[in-house]
Amino acid sequence: MKEVPISVEAIDNGFIFDIIVALYHSADSAVVRICRYHTNIVFIQKNSDILLDNTAAESKPACGGDNPAEDDLSDRNLLTIADIFDFANTCDTADVCPVLDTQIQYNTQISEEGLLGDYGANIGSTMLKFYGDDVRNRAIAKAAAGSDARMSGCELPVVINSGSGNQGITVSVPVIEYAKALAVPKDRLYRALALSNLIAIHEKTGIGRLSTYCGAVSAGCAAGCGIAYLQGADLKAISHTLVNSLAIVSGIICDGAKPSCAAKIASSVQAGIMGYHMYQNGQQFRGGDGIVTKGVENTIRNVSQLGREGMRETDKEIVKIMLQES
Repeated sequence: MKEVPISVEAIDNGFIFDIIVALYHSADSAVVRICRYHTNIVFIQKNSDILLDNTAAESKPACGGDNPAEDDLSDRNLLTIADIFDFANTCDTADVCPVLDTQIQYNTQISEEGLLGDYGANIGSTMLKFYGDDVRNRAIAKAAAGSDARMSGCELPVVINSGSGNQGITVSVPVIEYAKALAVPKDRLYRALALSNLIAIHEKTGIGRLSTYCGAVSAGCAAGCGIAYLQGADLKAISHTLVNSLAIVSGIICDGAKPSCAAKIASSVQAGIMGYHMYQNGQQFRGGDGIVTKGVENTIRNVSQLGREGMRETDKEIVKIMLQES
C-alpha cells in the first residue's frame, strides 16, 4: 500500500452492493466484479480475455422496488415471529445442535479474545471497567468484545448470521452469557439460540442482507428475544420485546466494518434487554409511536421499508463522506 498507487471511486449501477476491482502489473491486468451479495461473482476478465460474464443475468433493481431474488439463497419469506417461536419450542434440538454447538464454541472464543487483547476501541473491556459485572453488562460487553476482535484483525473463526460475523456474534454471545448465569439446561440454550438466530434472519429478510441500516440492530434486538425466551417468555412477551427494542435503536447507520461496530452492538444488545424489561414492567411502545405499528409483523415491515427504501440516499451520502467528496 505504501509503494503501489491505489484509487477508490464510487459507482452507481443501481445495486446496493456492487464492487469492481481492477489490478495491473506490467502489461497484465485483471478485473473482477461482485454484485448484489458477497459471493456473487458476475464478471472476470484477464487482459483481453473475458473468463466469466453473467452481468446480463443480473436484473437491475428499480428504485422503490423489491429486493432482487438471491437465487443461491433459501427463501425466508415464510418466516413469522409466531412460527419461529413455535419452531423453537418444538424442534428436535438434534437437528440444530451441530451448527449451534459450533456457534457457541467459536463465538465465545472470539469474545474472550476480544477481552484479553487490545483490539480496536476496546468497547467490551470499557463496558466491564465502567458499568459493572452483572449479567446484563457482561452480555453486552462480551458481544462487543467479539466485534472488537473481529473488526481489528483477529483471525479466529465466527459462525455468522445473515452473511455477517458481527451479527452472528451479536445474536449468540449475549444469549450464551445469560444461559450461564441462569444455569439453564443445554436444551433450553439451543432453543433460545434458534429463536434469536431466526428472528434476526426474519428481520433482515425485508431489509436485505446489505443495507445502510445497521445489521447489529436486528441482531441485538433478536438477542433480547433470546434472553427473554431463556427466562420463560411467551409469544406475547417475545413480540413486545422485539417491538420495544426496534423502536429504540432503529435508524443506526451502517458505515462499513470497523471498530465502532462494537459500540453499535453494545447499544443494540442493551436495547434488546431493555425491550424485555419494559414488558416485564408493564410498559410498551404502541402503534402510532413513530415507526411502531400495532402487531409485531407490521412493525418489522415498517423497519424493512425504512432500511430498504428510506435509506437509499443515505447510503450514497455515506459513500460520498467516506470518499471525502461531500
